[in-house]
Amino acid sequence: MTERTGAGRHAEIAGAGIGGLTTAAALAQRGWSVTVHERAPNLRTFGAGIYIWSNGLRVLKAIGAYEQAVVGAHIGPQFHTRDHHNTTMEEIPINAQGDARLITILREQLINSLVDTCRRSGVEIMTNSEAVGATSEGELLLADGARRKADLVVGADGINSKVRDSLDLMMYRKHLGYGAIRMLIGRDDADVPAEDRDRYIEYFTGTRRILYTPASATDLYVALCCAADDAAALKVPADRALWTESFPHLAHLVSRFGDAGRWDAFEVVKLKKWSKGRAAILGDATHAMPPYLGQGGGCALMNGLGLAAAVANAADIEQALAAWEERERPITEHTQDTAERLGDMNFWPDDLRSQVMKITGKSRELGAERMKTARHAPTATEPLA
Repeated sequence: MTERTGAGRHAEIAGAGIGGLTTAAALAQRGWSVTVHERAPNLRTFGAGIYIWSNGLRVLKAIGAYEQAVVGAHIGPQFHTRDHHNTTMEEIPINAQGDARLITILREQLINSLVDTCRRSGVEIMTNSEAVGATSEGELLLADGARRKADLVVGADGINSKVRDSLDLMMYRKHLGYGAIRMLIGRDDADVPAEDRDRYIEYFTGTRRILYTPASATDLYVALCCAADDAAALKVPADRALWTESFPHLAHLVSRFGDAGRWDAFEVVKLKKWSKGRAAILGDATHAMPPYLGQGGGCALMNGLGLAAAVANAADIEQALAAWEERERPITEHTQDTAERLGDMNFWPDDLRSQVMKITGKSRELGAERMKTARHAPTATEPLA
């Protein structure tokens, strides 16, 4: 294929998730024609909430999705970590002047804002269109046998990415022995004390956690976290008697768990390279991580915009992709590694974890490491107003 620059170039993207849609919108806004392939019959997403820190908000603003994405968002004053006695081990202030901002919204709202931004930008989105591979020469291979030629192919098709695997880019995929049942329920003032209602709170007991996350004025996102071999705790629907026994101070909240929810195992994925020839990989296919920093979506947003900025007018796509990885991979892997280390405490004895976290929670250095990604200035963005 003859090299072209700027307008007139075409991209084929597998996956209409956060990373794929962000890349699509950003490329289209830079003069590219873009087609996104989604294997599902529609663009609805699993009902849960999502954390978006300042770095992700800056990307949403840069591509014109911010105003729609944040409608009705919840803005909490602090993030608390509580021990088995319901005593606060750590309190992280957020949304304070000069510090990192954080909102929580419904994942469906974020996807809808990205879809609408793509469509306004001229992106074609094809549902019931499954990608099964790609070539380094710039072809996306579909399940129906079609071979879609492009100047750039992007695999944003999730942790089980067929595009990534067809290019032999995997370095390793590690199961962390832990995971969560995620669900969305209505908010109820009796779930927690009045002073806690707007906070984001993570409660620990043994190897189990409950994450309490207001996602809007009416929606509460709950994650029930446990070890992957904790068969009783990972059952769906959630065993309300079991979770009440572990968290008696949350009995009212637990009593409202319905039959919904989905168990997801936490994993880490790292690649030998993020690209091969004219094919690039991003999102969970590239940098799956446990959710302890709330940055899986944020990294997908950053890397999607960064990719579009890197290749937009590049004379050589392959060189541009190498430069993109060199620029974006360090902050992404810092985020992965920090999140993975935070998961180590899942298996500590309660008293030890409580003592250690009360000490580390006061460390400015450790706090700065945890907040580094949230305070990062992503490529091609400007500060939030």
